[in-house]
Amino acid sequence: MNTVIIRKLQAPHQSESFTKFMPLYPELALEVKDRVTDIFNELGGKTLIKSSKDVYVKPNGIDAKPYCYTRPEVVRAVIEYWFDQGANRVFLLENSTQANYTRVVFEVNGYRKVCRETGAIPIYLDEEKTKSFAFQGKEGAAGFTGVGYDLKQVEMPVTVVEKLIDRGEENLYVSLPKLKTHSMSGVTLGIKGQWGFPVHKSRGIDHNHNLHYKLVDVLSYVKPDVTLIEGVEGTIHGHYPATTLADACVKPFRVLIASGNVVAADLVGARMFGLEKKDVPHLKLAIERGYGGGVQDLGDIHLTGDIPSLNGMDLIGDIPESGAYSTDLYDSFPDDVTIIKGSEMACREGCVNNPMTLLQVLYNDHQGKTGWTLVLGKGFDPKEIDVIKGKVLIAGHCAIEEVSDRLIQRLGRKNVYLSGECNDLCSTAEAMFHLMKVNPINFIPRNRVMAVVAFVQAKMNGSTSRVPGILSHLLKAV
Repeated sequence: MNTVIIRKLQAPHQSESFTKFMPLYPELALEVKDRVTDIFNELGGKTLIKSSKDVYVKPNGIDAKPYCYTRPEVVRAVIEYWFDQGANRVFLLENSTQANYTRVVFEVNGYRKVCRETGAIPIYLDEEKTKSFAFQGKEGAAGFTGVGYDLKQVEMPVTVVEKLIDRGEENLYVSLPKLKTHSMSGVTLGIKGQWGFPVHKSRGIDHNHNLHYKLVDVLSYVKPDVTLIEGVEGTIHGHYPATTLADACVKPFRVLIASGNVVAADLVGARMFGLEKKDVPHLKLAIERGYGGGVQDLGDIHLTGDIPSLNGMDLIGDIPESGAYSTDLYDSFPDDVTIIKGSEMACREGCVNNPMTLLQVLYNDHQGKTGWTLVLGKGFDPKEIDVIKGKVLIAGHCAIEEVSDRLIQRLGRKNVYLSGECNDLCSTAEAMFHLMKVNPINFIPRNRVMAVVAFVQAKMNGSTSRVPGILSHLLKAV
């Protein structure tokens, strides 16, 4: 359980700028297939398949934006491996990030094509019924009681509940995250990837300093049997880089990392960025709450494969002098969007870095219009609020409760945009699409006709995803 396998990929790929996203070269795709086979064989191969002979594969499919999702070539290799080992059925399941329908993401990023060609069955978790679970990760006088949470229940889709939680001993669950930093959680790997299991309405509240605890709450209910981190590339400066900034934010690490212990896999994955347990709060909490399977730190992990030691980790020879790549957002924002943060509280895990990430993408990738104000957090100087002119977006319930009435009374409701909770990405997107005059359709990089069909199908199938209106660039919605 404490073994982590690291395989380096040697075949050539993409000497061009990363601002042009490219499929894997055929030689690299073949090498990926071979290394995936080696890794799973070393972990136990067909002996890992359980009594149902069904395999559930969870990639990072948050979005169809380049470098943000697990590469489809790796997804294909994993699916084909398990079929070759005698799996009865292989399911590819995901509940994409807020502002997305999973069915649309699968159509655009290539997962739907992989399923058609391999025989895997896609599961769009946002289209399923749900079951409620308690969030209990904040320790109070009586132990872990949810003290400090505003939302103490989480809704998870029935497939996750029935197949991976209630009958996990019958079904093999493979986690397939992308190697990425995250400006809100440090990294997003096997543990953070399971934040795709709660439905959208369960994610926005407490997406603040409590996020780290809630990630471990989900882990307390469901853990992957195998975690394989796809590191053909890794992203620094967060999980959702603007494509125009890809040369600064995307690193050609060319590694695959795998383990039967998700905490061990994530510790090693974090180390690829020079990060340690102390730099990733949810990893530290997972270990403190006893989910490390005997792993307390990197020293408890047995490494096999192509990298015998994690000391002085610098995969491609450009790690900063600090010894770690940055998880903070790259400094490329419009000069004429005024950012006002509260002095008492402004959580990077929610109302700060979620809007800032979207602002960066809309400005750099879509030439979004600027000249407005963004208000975040809690504890404002009234004089600073009273000099705001023009249009303003207030993000987060703390800021809304404190300053929205004051601004609406002075500026009028038509000039004030509201995005509640700690992270209501849908409302934030609707506000910014209108403020910056960016058509939501432009977020679909390819396959737009089929994406529209998938959009309609998702709505007809009752998706619970919170998605901006397609005319939100024209009609003020929030």
